[in-house]
Amino acid sequence: MNEGEQAGLATMRDCWITGGATFDLAPTAWKAIAGGANADEQERRLLAVAAQALDVALRPAAPKTLKRRPPLPGLALPMLPERLRPLLRAGLKQAADARRKTRVVALVASRGYVLHPMDWMPSASDQNSPDVYAPWIDWQASVDGERHAPQEKLTAENWDEFYPAARRIALADMRRSEPASARTLIEAKASGEPAEIRLALIELMRFGLNAEDAPFLKSLATDRSGKVQELASRLLARLGEHGHSSEGGAEDPAVELAAFIGEGKSGFIRRRTTYTPAKLKSPAQEKRRAELFETCNLVDLAARVGTTEPEFLGAWQFGADTNADILIARMVAASGSDAAVTRMADMLVADGGKPALFVLHLMPRLDSRRKRVLIRLILKDSNYLGALNLAEGMEASWLEWGDLTNSQTLLALRSAVAGNDDAVRRGADEMVETMGFLATATTAAKLIDDVVAAGMPPAAPSLSVLRLNAALAEYQSRTDT
Repeated sequence: MNEGEQAGLATMRDCWITGGATFDLAPTAWKAIAGGANADEQERRLLAVAAQALDVALRPAAPKTLKRRPPLPGLALPMLPERLRPLLRAGLKQAADARRKTRVVALVASRGYVLHPMDWMPSASDQNSPDVYAPWIDWQASVDGERHAPQEKLTAENWDEFYPAARRIALADMRRSEPASARTLIEAKASGEPAEIRLALIELMRFGLNAEDAPFLKSLATDRSGKVQELASRLLARLGEHGHSSEGGAEDPAVELAAFIGEGKSGFIRRRTTYTPAKLKSPAQEKRRAELFETCNLVDLAARVGTTEPEFLGAWQFGADTNADILIARMVAASGSDAAVTRMADMLVADGGKPALFVLHLMPRLDSRRKRVLIRLILKDSNYLGALNLAEGMEASWLEWGDLTNSQTLLALRSAVAGNDDAVRRGADEMVETMGFLATATTAAKLIDDVVAAGMPPAAPSLSVLRLNAALAEYQSRTDT
């Protein structure tokens, strides 16, 4: 239909709106269709032709750039039951950021379900969602719809048949069971990938990291991406390999950082070396120290002060400077060996110190047992409960009611809920949300009753994750029977 016909149709429409007859205004071809009938029938026929033209002839054509997407792939777990979706949406709405939304998703996955795509979808760059969502992540990333991730084992031959998310999961599994095979694949294929994907592939080397990986990691010192070079250096440091960029000269950042650390002695009978953060004279020095802690590796710093990783951590005087303690924790998490990470965690547990200052950084490197021990330790001191709201790497649905009754958490929550301080109440809301992720179903149900009895409104949005947690178990028990 050309512009003249469209203009004529618009004139006919205006005439109908005002109650007039349009036969004389109709195109010649339309008159032939409507002719031979009475006036009323002519108008009805013309109206039918006009409606067909509007609904079909004037339908816009799809642009040539539009590409057909393949159907959304199915996932390995069943969809969350329809009756639980309102609770899920309330939990997602309460989650203030992507990290907290991912916790809700992980909680549901821990109970054997996946979300409806209209409620939540991972982004194409998502690397934190449960592995079960890899097909959806790759679907988001696909643009041509021609590739479908095969079911067979990842190899060099079928590498290009896998989308990035499915490839990462396959490589992570291989690194756990066949680290050498996975390393060979990464070494052969990573160089041909863009920097962002290459970085994600090299990051998988942390699984099953061992001394045989060192030659490949050293070869990345000349990688075209500075982020890849830095990551490879951190991974080498976890293996005890020292940096060699400045050979310990005046420009070596580890030498400069060592100057910010004072060495002392303690004990009257059995003297032992201690390391304490030096007193800073200006904000500029504090900023520079933070930059050096981010740049240096733990093994290099320990060598510069003449000791080893375990000895350095054992001699560090925690509590002298909170900011320095946090910087040390970050360094240990980023570049410390597995032994250094576990030693620091065990020291915190043994001393009953201030684990909340470090759990944010150490948690992703710890095994399940140590994660849970540290979380229970934090729960015992209400002063540091807020740290759990920011912690990464926590696992869902394991915290028992006894863990709360044996700590100060319940007392702190009850006091915050009953009080009039808005800031304290907001903190309580965040803690209740975090408990909704950590708690078992039984604990979730009991905690709802407890905080409601303390004064929290039964319909409070902060209870949404706890309610979802408890409802998941209730639904499962009904379906099992």
